[in-house]
Amino acid sequence: MLAEAFHDDPLTRWITADGDRRATILPAFFHEHLDISLRYLGVYTNADRDAALLFLPPGAWEETETRAEELARRFTDILGPDAEAMATISGLQTIHHPTGRPHYYLSFAGVSPSNQRQGTMSALFDTLIARIDSERVAAYLETSSAGGTAVAKHYGFLPVGTAIEIPNGPTLQPMWREPR
Repeated sequence: MLAEAFHDDPLTRWITADGDRRATILPAFFHEHLDISLRYLGVYTNADRDAALLFLPPGAWEETETRAEELARRFTDILGPDAEAMATISGLQTIHHPTGRPHYYLSFAGVSPSNQRQGTMSALFDTLIARIDSERVAAYLETSSAGGTAVAKHYGFLPVGTAIEIPNGPTLQPMWREPR
């Protein structure tokens, strides 16, 4: 489902412009991200499994960074010749990722294209935001589209730091949300 949701996203298009290749590699790419999030119980989905929100709780992002070499090998196996593009993105995200303060990291949020704009993601976001606020912890994410930025702003995220400029590619907007 996430592979479908992100098939035409500016970031995945930059990783590989070939639509057929994206359709081939994105399922395994998102399966790997799902496994990472599941390790920390960081997956929300709906009953129909046509929407998913992947996240890492406080401290988990830092822990995954200690496994960077292992994860890089796994993504290289999945992405093949497109692994270098992903490494560029990951490296830039790491440089910009906030440190020194516990926070949730929302890595991916997607809805099956046939069910978008029906409030499906809102229910998942509402659940996670309630959890974040009850724990009195901040949250961080990066958006790759105007739509993603609008959704994040709706939930109280504000742009933070400088935009992440992918060379000859899209821009990621880092966003931060204080607990309420």
